[in-house]
Amino acid sequence: MAAAVAAAEANGHGRGGAKRPNLVPEARRPRLGAGRGAQDPKRGSRSQRANSRPPSSMASCAEPSEPSAPLPAGVPPLEDFEVLDGVEDAEGEEEEEEEEEEEDDLSELPPLEDMGQPPVEEAEQPGALAREFLAAMEPEPAPAPAPEEWLDILGNGLLRKKTLVPGPPGSSRPVKGQVVTVHLQTSLENGTRVQEEPELVFTLGDCDVIQALDLSVPLMDVGETAMVTADSKYCYGPQGSRSPYIPPHAALCLEVTLKTAVDGPDLEMLTGQERVALANRKRECGNAHYQRADFVLAANSYDLAIKAITSSAKVDMTFEEEAQLLQLKVKCLNNLAASQLKLDHYRAALRSCSLVLEHQPDNIKALFRKGKVLAQQGEYSEAIPILRAALKLEPSNKTIHAELSKLVKKHAAQRSTETALYRKMLGNPSRLPAKCPGKGAWSIPWKWLFGATAVALGGVALSVVIAARN
Repeated sequence: MAAAVAAAEANGHGRGGAKRPNLVPEARRPRLGAGRGAQDPKRGSRSQRANSRPPSSMASCAEPSEPSAPLPAGVPPLEDFEVLDGVEDAEGEEEEEEEEEEEDDLSELPPLEDMGQPPVEEAEQPGALAREFLAAMEPEPAPAPAPEEWLDILGNGLLRKKTLVPGPPGSSRPVKGQVVTVHLQTSLENGTRVQEEPELVFTLGDCDVIQALDLSVPLMDVGETAMVTADSKYCYGPQGSRSPYIPPHAALCLEVTLKTAVDGPDLEMLTGQERVALANRKRECGNAHYQRADFVLAANSYDLAIKAITSSAKVDMTFEEEAQLLQLKVKCLNNLAASQLKLDHYRAALRSCSLVLEHQPDNIKALFRKGKVLAQQGEYSEAIPILRAALKLEPSNKTIHAELSKLVKKHAAQRSTETALYRKMLGNPSRLPAKCPGKGAWSIPWKWLFGATAVALGGVALSVVIAARN
């Protein structure tokens, strides 16, 4: 019976050889054919799959019969049979399964682009989308600025400081007026080391050293090591230096280690020798500034030296110490006058020279500089006698002789100029007024005669009165 059913299915006939209607709806055919294309050889045709299935129980409901054609001769008539339960249902299920597989099989499709939908894991977490939105809207914190390694001390880029080894915790910085001790290594820009001083002692703010060092040390902690780069303006300037040898207009690199910083000495409590040592140190600093043609700093150092000498003392000094201080004061005043003269501070220079001459009237340097100051002020008549006194003290001094000759010439030119000016103011002085013809060389004015006569008469009258009384 199963074979007959299979044969009938293969021939497309139902009962009685009639053609069995196609169970697949017309609407599904194009989609199935388009979706699948050719039949899958592994699956086979529907008839083959139907033939390969085992027979199952009959359906409870018989399929409606259709008029059948007469059977050929020799073929026994078939019994009425019921359509196998599950044949058509199985075919429908297979078609539905194929449709579901076609709908579910998305492995061959290209991956979907991000459509903006959150993933399943995030969707399952409540508030994840809001947190993500807030995180996107929150501005990113700005990165912390990198610490500046170089400190621009003056703001012009010509003097900079960089800490190499910081000072210990709790260390303090020195202040103006304190005496500091540093280890200094001086090098040129090309790395050539020109100076090294293991124990350099100076007072902050007193211009004892170059400006680069005097301005950078107050920004260091005790125990700190720093690198300082300075333009020639704050070092040795256009003149350079002989000791140590520094070329003109040379920028320097200073490696400075601040060792100690103590308070400056009390001038009133200094002994005589301590005063001499302090004043000598300031004078030498002034000489170094003067050699570099830095006359402002030189004048400042000489003034500090004089202050150390002349300040009141609470400690007794010997006569020899007082003499030493006096000689040192004269030297500092002379050097101060020379610096002031270079700066065209004539009044200050004249005052300094006068102070020297009060202590030493025959000081040749003071006389010479005082004469130069007066000459610069145009006082040739006063300058020439002073220079002549200096030349008398030292006749072989060519400098004084040349200056005196120059002043004499200037003075003569000045007198001739003044004479010409006076003549111009008075008209033509060469034309003298004509003498009166009636007057001789010995003519006496009548006023003189009248006065003399009056005096004589008064004397006679007085003598007569005296004689009458007697």
